Amino acid sequence: MALVDGDPHQITLLQAEAARRGVRIHIVCDLIHVLEYCWRAARCLHTADDPDAEQQVAAWVLGLLAGNLTQVIDDMTTRAAAVPADRRAGLDAAAGYLSRHRAFLRYDQALEKGWPIATGVVEGTARHLVGDRLEITGARWGLAGAEAILKLRAVISNGDLDAYWINHLEHQRHRIHQARSQDRYALTA
Repeated sequence: MALVDGDPHQITLLQAEAARRGVRIHIVCDLIHVLEYCWRAARCLHTADDPDAEQQVAAWVLGLLAGNLTQVIDDMTTRAAAVPADRRAGLDAAAGYLSRHRAFLRYDQALEKGWPIATGVVEGTARHLVGDRLEITGARWGLAGAEAILKLRAVISNGDLDAYWINHLEHQRHRIHQARSQDRYALTA
């Protein structure tokens, strides 16, 4: 399963790589990205401070989550026809995006299978593991050092530091003491 922002090139690359490996993947467009289109569409119908805009977005998103993509697209298209041409760009863009990405917006199926539908967890993890440590002002990182820090932060974040440290010490003991002197001595007895 792959979670994407809807970029056609990204989707094409994922599909090509899956085909090359002979695996079937399920692609899901990030719900947060879709929400941006829904908000853009709602702003064509309501002023920025109108609580009805939030209600409209909620209705469309709940429709998408329930698997009613066609009804959401139809509603946006119908509403676009009812507003002046100079105010319908957001509605047209949202309906077009949803139509073009129809195959990747099966949120009801994704939720049923327990798949993620938004990248917030991934982005939060990246921000926690990468950004908080590697983006410190004045820090300079080489690839090897950055990778080592990220691995260590992941181990700590997952609560595996004690087990990792025991394993690390055992490997160090073997590397320093056993591996060096093992070939120097022959058994005489």
